[in-house]
Amino acid sequence: MTVGVALNASDAPNQVDATVQLAREAAELGLTSAWFGQTFGADSPQLAAIVGREVPGLQVGTSAIPVFGRHPLLVSSQAQTAQAATHGRYHLGLALGTKLLTEAGFGLPFERPIARLREFLTALRQLTETGTADFQGELLTATTPVPARVPGAESGVPLLVAAMGPQALRVSGEQADGILPYLAGPRALADHIVPALTAAADAAGRPAPRVVALVPGVVTDDVDAVRAKATENLAFYEQIPSYARVIELSGGRRAADLAVIGDEKTVEAEIRRYRDAGATEVVFSSTEIAGEADRRRTWQLLGGLVPGAGETEI
Repeated sequence: MTVGVALNASDAPNQVDATVQLAREAAELGLTSAWFGQTFGADSPQLAAIVGREVPGLQVGTSAIPVFGRHPLLVSSQAQTAQAATHGRYHLGLALGTKLLTEAGFGLPFERPIARLREFLTALRQLTETGTADFQGELLTATTPVPARVPGAESGVPLLVAAMGPQALRVSGEQADGILPYLAGPRALADHIVPALTAAADAAGRPAPRVVALVPGVVTDDVDAVRAKATENLAFYEQIPSYARVIELSGGRRAADLAVIGDEKTVEAEIRRYRDAGATEVVFSSTEIAGEADRRRTWQLLGGLVPGAGETEI
């Protein structure tokens, strides 16, 4: 199992410069991957491409680009360019997005998200694997009157989905290379998410999918104060039905109940629980919540858990 971190430098004077510096630090501490969120700010595939060029050897990924407001042709161009720039170290994550941000931000109705995801993946897979597409769906059309291949990206692009609900897991198992669950604890992974995903992949004749669990967490001695801050920062997700469901399935009441907060022994034990529940990779997010000292302390622990980087092998 590999261990990575989500990088967030949105408060820095220059987000790109600060992100590259954070990525260098992550690599120096032994972490294997860096992931970038996507809202309305920085373009995450561009950020991943820059980081991947500046920090050789570090895997980089997007988690995750909503399918509403995008088109497979444009996302394919972004992803293939990032893949060429990083020489095969880029991983593309897609998401359904949320009704609130889709309708308020893009002015688009949040309708038939699963059907849109299925069509988006179908067209995108054609584009990233062959450089061409001839797809006519109910919701999307993607054709290539001129080639869409980016030289240097011949290895293709791993496609992951931020899927946690039954229908999204079915589509992901059938068409994607893995999933990016967030706020899904070990109980939800073991009892609901991993079995549904694996069954869908098996039925489609596809290999076992990756399960890249994104986990908010930090190593700290000030557990109560950090937990209180996490409760405030993560409350937004409790308003979204898909997250509320998976939080409950995980045994939590608030989103912050899924945050891993404590000393090194506590955090390492929780990461092992994610592994035992079926996670193939763990990516820690919100590591900056308790300040720079605890962020670095967290990264030092995580880097030491990477096989070959320290005493412990997860």
